[in-house]
Amino acid sequence: MPLSPENAPNLGVVPSTSEVITRHLRDAIVAGRFAEDEPIRQDEIARLFNVSKIPVREALKRLEAEGLVVFQRNRGAMVTRIAEAELAQMFEVRILLEDKALRLAIPNMTDATFAESERICEAFVGEHDVGRWAALNWALHACLYEPAQRPYLVNLIRSIHDKLERYLRLQMSLSEGKDRADVEHREIIAACQARDVERAAALLEQHITGVCRSLFEHLPGRK
Repeated sequence: MPLSPENAPNLGVVPSTSEVITRHLRDAIVAGRFAEDEPIRQDEIARLFNVSKIPVREALKRLEAEGLVVFQRNRGAMVTRIAEAELAQMFEVRILLEDKALRLAIPNMTDATFAESERICEAFVGEHDVGRWAALNWALHACLYEPAQRPYLVNLIRSIHDKLERYLRLQMSLSEGKDRADVEHREIIAACQARDVERAAALLEQHITGVCRSLFEHLPGRK
């Protein structure tokens, strides 16, 4: 037989039309190609992807669940605007959840954990594509939290990172946030390697607080 399971595509895992549209819209929102409060026209998206409005509506509902889109009466889907007070709360929750995850993870960290964290740090430093910075930033945080063996906790943290990603890109691109993040990441990793839980947790809190402060200083329209 000319075909074999080894080279045949697994059509059972091919993303659906709505999943493809969701991914493209999510990337566009996170990258800032849609402005806050900007309407997302279902008919325009449907024409762009040459589909009916049904998968577009499904995609927008997924993005609504992720907090990136909101539906308003008589206006349809719009890109979510996050108020400064809400942003501050999200960073507060990050500190609470990530502190817990790191404390649980440190006793379970291995040489493989630190080798992977070093690889991600090197990739982060050498990456010039702003669009990749936030993804690598999350990859490093996830690398440090996954040894906690608390997938639900890590997923909660990931959901907050996803909502903040467009703002983190702004913070890193309009300030020295990228260089500062690399230094602070390495300090946290060093404390983890030393099994100094209290120092690692304190450095993590300082890191997240500093990102929040820097972000507010660079938010558009902020005096």
